[in-house]
Amino acid sequence: MHNEWTQNSGKLVKTFKFKDFNEALKFINTVGQIAESMNHHPKIINLYNTVTLKLWTHDQNAISKLDFQLAEEIDRQIEGSLK
Repeated sequence: MHNEWTQNSGKLVKTFKFKDFNEALKFINTVGQIAESMNHHPKIINLYNTVTLKLWTHDQNAISKLDFQLAEEIDRQIEGSLK
């Protein structure tokens, strides 16, 4: 689950794998809360226990500072939940 964010087609992208669907849903809910608090919302793709996030600033159609901040906060929350 600890791969890095990559840039692909003008988006920050990262895929997370979990032990099951329920854990993936918990992660999606956590990401949703973070995104809502920052008023910056990612594209979330879920296939059973795998979640892919794509971040970019829609009105600029590019990666912005806010996307990097959101990625950092998602990583911080996930790392904290693994302790």
